[in-house]
Amino acid sequence: MGSRERAYRAETVVTTDRLPPRTRPWEAAVDVHDLDQFLLIGSAVLIVAVLAVRLSVSAGLPSLLMYLGLGLLLGTNGLGIEFDDADLALSLGFAALMLILAEGGITTNWAHVRPSIGFGLLLATLGSVVSVLVVAVCVHAFLGLDWTLSVLLAAVLTPTDAAAVFSVLRTVNLKHRVSGTLEAESGLNDAPIVVLVVAISTGELVENGIWAFVALILYEIVVGVGIGLAVGALGGSLLRRVALPASGLYPLVVLAFTILAYASSAAIHASGFAAIYVAALVLGNTELPHRTATRSFVEGVGWLAQIALFVMLGLLANPDEFSAWHVWMGLAAGAILTFVARPLSIAVCAAWFGINWREQLFIGWAGLRGAVPIILATIPLASGVEGSRDLFNIVFVAVVVYTLAQAAPLGALASWCGVLGEVRELEVESAPLERVSADLLQVRVSPESRLSGIEVGELRLPEGAMVSLLVRGERTIVPTTSTRIMAGDEMLIVSSRQVREQVDRRLSQVARHGRLAGWGD
Repeated sequence: MGSRERAYRAETVVTTDRLPPRTRPWEAAVDVHDLDQFLLIGSAVLIVAVLAVRLSVSAGLPSLLMYLGLGLLLGTNGLGIEFDDADLALSLGFAALMLILAEGGITTNWAHVRPSIGFGLLLATLGSVVSVLVVAVCVHAFLGLDWTLSVLLAAVLTPTDAAAVFSVLRTVNLKHRVSGTLEAESGLNDAPIVVLVVAISTGELVENGIWAFVALILYEIVVGVGIGLAVGALGGSLLRRVALPASGLYPLVVLAFTILAYASSAAIHASGFAAIYVAALVLGNTELPHRTATRSFVEGVGWLAQIALFVMLGLLANPDEFSAWHVWMGLAAGAILTFVARPLSIAVCAAWFGINWREQLFIGWAGLRGAVPIILATIPLASGVEGSRDLFNIVFVAVVVYTLAQAAPLGALASWCGVLGEVRELEVESAPLERVSADLLQVRVSPESRLSGIEVGELRLPEGAMVSLLVRGERTIVPTTSTRIMAGDEMLIVSSRQVREQVDRRLSQVARHGRLAGWGD
């Protein structure tokens, strides 16, 4: 195995030690002026991208299309920013994909995914095999690519993209069985495909043989899932027992545990992608303190990762290189995948679960591509595979065209296929308090406090504030004015911000002087 081949392994990019000295990020000549320019452009792009989210959600389209467009606008054919480092793009792409998978797992409801996990896992494995074989054979036979590029193109286009699936499908109220299947598939199908693309790009598949490759995939998935379960359970157990000094620390620790799962798995050459998604799924469905804040934080991180990833991929693309041949090949390969390979792989896997043909049709059509195929296309590009730049351009065209074509009619197709859910579940967030300019106060009654022993009505809180809940041990109590407050209780008080300071003063008075504090004032 050559030095370049040894530089790769599953889910690992080219090692930085093998990069030419001038391409190592920490050795680049960056001064304060460069930093100022970066912050100016980066903040402006982020603001525009965040504002574009509203438009993309309203239109029911994946935001990736707008972000890719921003990247193209900023690139060599737009504002002239040059970015052609495939190695760096691959590294940043994998990092962003980690955060996207973590966000997807944490915000996924296990109760919705559990009934579909078997079908989703089968699609991610057997379905991917069927899709790769069909696309590779058809591309080689009908489009004339050699076998190496045919298999690479098939493998790169096969996986569905977690970011595209999570962002678009959550705007369509689907039956839990359908949405769970799509989310499970998109969260788990990256692992075997990454192994395949790396093995082909480095020549390991030919060198080690097909059976060693199959064993490697099984090892990576099984061990990766196991590590994800272990790290997720460990993180949940620790966070339930350790009281952190600030609520903002909980989201950071939860995200850190998911990254730990990825790194631990990658350290023993198992699937980091499978590990991070499973760990995030476990943590996201564990009763942890400040779950709402954690979900909001990781959603923000996920959006930031998507924006950075897609803008970067748009910068990496060079429209001047797109010929009519690239467009034709992208449209043809995408058509083979969308209308032949994907439906066939769905049918093969659905036969095990008795899924009706309309549901199969929707699941097949809703298997959106996005950043993942473009990221995977940078692996052979960074490895120097002959024809890899053409492969990247073909994949870019196919992703943009078919993501747009598939996403637009999803709502109408879901209705026709009968997979719409009955009623969207109620989501409880802190946003409603923001709309009415109110705060939720959490007050713990210490044994020394004179709040202990008085009735709720004796607090005499100002109008616009009320005690909404008492937490006593393992019980929750909806109080009346005659409910007595006890030492160790936690009071949840809703207060409008106009009277927030009055509430604080009144509670402090009663805590020091008892029920008669301020009487007659």
